[in-house]
Amino acid sequence: MLFTTVLFLVITTSLFSAASIPTPNHGRSFQQCFYSCYSNNHTQVVIARNSPLYSPLLNSSIRNNRFLNSSSFDLWSKPEFIVTPTRESHIQATIICAKRSGFQVRTRSGGHDYEGLSYSSSTHQKFVLVVLSNFRSIEVDIENETAWVETGATLGQLYYRIAEKSRVYGFPAGSCPTVGVGGHFSGGGFGTIFRKYGLAADRVMDARMVDANGEIMDRNSMGEDLFWAIRGGGGASFGVILAWKVELVPVPEIVTIFSVSRIAEQGNGTIQFVFVGLFLGRVKELLPLMEERFPELGLAAESSQEVSWIQSVMYFAGFAVNNISLKALLNRTSTFDGFFKAKSDYAREPISGLGLEGLFKRVLEQESSMLILTPYGGRMGEIPDSETPFPHRRGYIYKIQYIVTWDTEEETSLHMRWIRELYEYMAPYVSKAPRAAYYNYRDLDLGRNGKNDDSYERARIWGLKYFNGNFDRLVRVKTAVDPSNFFWNEQSIPVLAPH
Repeated sequence: MLFTTVLFLVITTSLFSAASIPTPNHGRSFQQCFYSCYSNNHTQVVIARNSPLYSPLLNSSIRNNRFLNSSSFDLWSKPEFIVTPTRESHIQATIICAKRSGFQVRTRSGGHDYEGLSYSSSTHQKFVLVVLSNFRSIEVDIENETAWVETGATLGQLYYRIAEKSRVYGFPAGSCPTVGVGGHFSGGGFGTIFRKYGLAADRVMDARMVDANGEIMDRNSMGEDLFWAIRGGGGASFGVILAWKVELVPVPEIVTIFSVSRIAEQGNGTIQFVFVGLFLGRVKELLPLMEERFPELGLAAESSQEVSWIQSVMYFAGFAVNNISLKALLNRTSTFDGFFKAKSDYAREPISGLGLEGLFKRVLEQESSMLILTPYGGRMGEIPDSETPFPHRRGYIYKIQYIVTWDTEEETSLHMRWIRELYEYMAPYVSKAPRAAYYNYRDLDLGRNGKNDDSYERARIWGLKYFNGNFDRLVRVKTAVDPSNFFWNEQSIPVLAPH
């Protein structure tokens, strides 16, 4: 039995080979190359910029208005073509034809990239966007406690399909149901039961992906180094992930959720603290445990509720536990409609009283700010740091996510400056050498690859923050499997220069 407490600080099979695709010559475009492989019934797979379908499709999964029709986004490069594959060979053809046409490839699973890198570029490098929303098949095998999940599926869809088969199995991934499994798993993927079962990436047993040569591989054919890299090192640096095979985990028939709020008056404002937790057991087991371990909270039965695990998923997704159909988890549309910026930290020791005083003062400056403190420990402290590229395991007591939201583009610079100043203030109170960050909370303020400078030393600035001692191994894997650096973005793993 284990519980997680989250503290919120809130104001208020390859079908053809590369050799079968014609080499583009002068006048042969990416589209011509792609369609040379298929008959006319594939004409809606590639969407060009001049198509009326282009903008609605591009914007359909943008989760942050900073990257949706704003002047700042207009300075970024948008895809030359959008590909909506319905079969694996479409992705193979996309990679091969893009490579031969001088384009790069980016992929979008759910569209939650915090810096929009899954569908845009800060350089003028032309690229093709592969939208994976048609790749959402989920096959749950309760007898063998596994599932195959295509990478266009969302976490909500995965949880729903597991619950269809059994109420005593779950999966340790995130709480936002519209997040795509493609990026989430490949960046680590933590959730409400990660202290019991580890990360989503820790439960990946196999994968299918297309590499930079357009070849489809599974765990056996890609080898253990590449399989290691894509489970926490970001799949987009190495290829296009098609599907994951994951190990399901047992959960009790009844679990307990709780929420306790406290208000603190700070002179010039009020801060609300919300302690939210999930316990894999009943209330009668939880209460004496909390009285022993955390008596200051004063948790009472009235603040707790016994539910099934899938109902706890609904709760942490923001749904009413008893009044909403589980089918709400199948909705791919995000309810958030605004601008935001987020950053992350990890703490190895508690923040001092003086540090908290300064933190609260700064939080009061922004009514739309929120901090989420997620406790570590449990199973996370037992898994070696090098087991996957995700290194933040033993010795970390919690992760911090800083978030600020706003409504209009005119407010952007003000809020961006505030969160950067807050991050600077927190430096003495969080991890150091390196100052750790969570890859799935991508943050370009940490550094970025340059268009004409993809040096190891430049990438190491941000790479050590995300991956610590695992960064060098990721670079070696990248150099071996994608030496031409075809799968490039502003924070992709770099390749080593030839000697």
